[in-house]
Amino acid sequence: MQYIAHIRESDQEIQTVADHLLETQQLAESYGDKIGIRHITGLAGMLHDLGKYTEKFQDYIRLAVQNPDNPPKRGSVDHSTAGGKLLYNLFHIPPQGTFDQQDFMNKALLSEVVGNAIISHHAYLQDFLDPDLESKFLDRVRDRELEGFDHAVSLFYEQVMKKSEFYHYVNQAGAELAEYMQRDHSPDVELQMMFLSKFVFSALIDADRTNTRCFEENKSTDDKSTDESMNRQQLFQTYYNRLMERINALQSGEDADTPINLLRKQMSEQCEQFADKPSGIHTLSIPTGGGKTLASLRYALKHAFTFEKKHIIYVVPFTTIIEQNAREVREIIQDDGNLLEHHSNVVMNEIEDIDGERHELEDVVVNTQQKLKLAKDHWDSPLIFTTMVQFLNVFYADGSRNIRRLHNLSESVIIFDEVQKVPTHCISLFNQALNFLKTYASSSIVLCTATQPELDFVHNKLDIEPDAEMVHELDHVIESFQRVEIVDKATDVNMNTEKLADFVEQRLADESSILVILNTKAVVKNLYRRLKEDNSTAPIYHLSTSMCPAHRNDILEQVKKHLKHKEPVVCISTQLIEAGVDISFKCVIRSLAGLDSIAQAAGRCNRHGEDNKKQVYVIDHEEENLKSLKEIKIGKEISRKMFIDFKRDETCFGGNVLSAQAMEVYFQKYYTELAIDLNYFVPKLRKNMTELLSADRSENTYYRSYYDEKGRVLPLFLANSYKTAANHFQVIEDHTTAVIVPYGDGEKEGREIIADLNGQQSIDDLTRLLRRAQPFTINISHFEKEQLDRNKALVSFLDGKILALTDGAYHDCYGINLENDSPHSGFVL
Repeated sequence: MQYIAHIRESDQEIQTVADHLLETQQLAESYGDKIGIRHITGLAGMLHDLGKYTEKFQDYIRLAVQNPDNPPKRGSVDHSTAGGKLLYNLFHIPPQGTFDQQDFMNKALLSEVVGNAIISHHAYLQDFLDPDLESKFLDRVRDRELEGFDHAVSLFYEQVMKKSEFYHYVNQAGAELAEYMQRDHSPDVELQMMFLSKFVFSALIDADRTNTRCFEENKSTDDKSTDESMNRQQLFQTYYNRLMERINALQSGEDADTPINLLRKQMSEQCEQFADKPSGIHTLSIPTGGGKTLASLRYALKHAFTFEKKHIIYVVPFTTIIEQNAREVREIIQDDGNLLEHHSNVVMNEIEDIDGERHELEDVVVNTQQKLKLAKDHWDSPLIFTTMVQFLNVFYADGSRNIRRLHNLSESVIIFDEVQKVPTHCISLFNQALNFLKTYASSSIVLCTATQPELDFVHNKLDIEPDAEMVHELDHVIESFQRVEIVDKATDVNMNTEKLADFVEQRLADESSILVILNTKAVVKNLYRRLKEDNSTAPIYHLSTSMCPAHRNDILEQVKKHLKHKEPVVCISTQLIEAGVDISFKCVIRSLAGLDSIAQAAGRCNRHGEDNKKQVYVIDHEEENLKSLKEIKIGKEISRKMFIDFKRDETCFGGNVLSAQAMEVYFQKYYTELAIDLNYFVPKLRKNMTELLSADRSENTYYRSYYDEKGRVLPLFLANSYKTAANHFQVIEDHTTAVIVPYGDGEKEGREIIADLNGQQSIDDLTRLLRRAQPFTINISHFEKEQLDRNKALVSFLDGKILALTDGAYHDCYGINLENDSPHSGFVL
């Protein structure tokens, strides 16, 4: 009998269970090789679909093919538990008589890590112990009866791997686990196993979906990782040569000998020299306007081909920066195909509830929904630009679409641009993820910002290298780059929108270009409208996160044209313009906020030192509602006190309120004030996320409660609550949904992309289309989604998995329009 794993949609060709398991094993091994656990990940690959060997599943798949219009209920046959159950039965139940205790414990732990990945590969890693003091893991691998299980195991030994070979393979996996645990001598086993579990799960999900995709496209899944690795090194060498051509051209220009440009050259050369150092966690504290992008890319490319890294990944706080930085890098490397811009997840979660459990849609017959799952990018590109939200989601968010990318973070150079923007409640989780990438995944981390946060000051410290800073004599560099004067107008008086509008008009009489940065979208919009009503002599522009990245980029380009031609211009923006946007105004007005935000705002004024010192005015806008913006509110009050101290004694903080010394003081005060938030407190559970994910048994209150209630110890080595933690994790506190917006009129604009979604797409075409959609995507809150629904402003595509706005729901000035009454050209979906 032929046992079926998948049936190709185009020609009804069959992929057997044995072929799928062996090919998935091979891919998973290549992914596990990155951190020395090829047999651990391979074990997950070879066993993940063991349950497809049952007659019940084979009847199910044949019935699904024979009755496409009325298929059996999705997930009605459990095929993902069998592999985990086999490992539990063989290696977690103590054998009779005498046995090697250490070997048993090692293999039992292995069965928990790999078994959890297997039983979860259509959902997310299960809880070993949940808030109800139940173990979903034990429910599946110990307690669930599986019809035809023994026969499935016999077929596995017959068609996939002989029993003796299988036991030898498990021994090799056990040896890898022992070696993995020795790499870090920390006693925190739960933390080690948490990241190992997530890596194995990532490798399995990607191997499974990649093999399924290759079968659907009739392509080979042979492991070509060695050839690809060699090609990556050649590619990075070529990019480096092209970068050096650009740098040499800049350094031989007519302004090359100015003090600022000479200093930029020195810092760039220091990054080149630093690239020869081994992998670790380092800092790059080049001041704003110091050539950070080129210098960090120089380090990354040189380090990548020297130490055979597979990826260079830029992680930025806002989508605004991706467009600009990616375009600049693309122009340098002269290669569009190997650079991925990943702004957000365009496709909604494909999760449905079945029998009280959550399953991703079954991957038996590759249909439209399956194409969407296979088309999602897994970050295999050599150069990747993404956001902090996406990075943290890879490690901690629910569902398999994010964690699939985790294994591709290994053997990488990862540059965190404007790292001070890490959300405070995610600090400990961020530090733990970076420590894992450094210690286990052979990745090099660069924390890149002019305002370095004190990430080694907090309880869950970042393991930064002793000599982490790439730039020499940093205090001298900061002093040399002083191009502005901070004018404190915040500690004595408040301003409302009317007074601020008048102040902007007054400054326009003396300065041709003004940037105003405020803390909330509401006051930005109000000030924009107020200045437009006054018919100011200068063009007025508005920027906020209600606009898609492509729209914001177009506005910035218009503003830059005015600046280039020295024409009057006023730009009013939220803080999105502070990080990584290469733009320079004659005057900046910044609403009082954290000291790092004020420093970043100052970096948009007289950026290249083209004038003598210019003014950055710090004001206090009384109409800003910061009730739900706790971090901004606390940062604002700490800055206010530091400004008062500086006003009393101008010698404090080294005589500069934006000095490295001042930043150190600010961040230590800031993290002290927010200490209870750093471990991601979950109010509903009254627990920190760090306890759910990696708490030692002695600190795990669920574990202690289990013993108190049941009178026995939990019969597992691990007690982490992975699924519960993922259900409660969100970088941005409001649940958001990605929508594609009808912005622009060109061939590659949002309207054209939305229209193309109506057509029939291959997996490759759909992948390209979703990548094109990134710059035309906005994340909307639950409240916004409900209002847009009521106003008939949302259209769904591909079985409801992709959402788009109607034409009237997007405004040419403000972006998203909840009322769906914006005037447009008449484009109709």
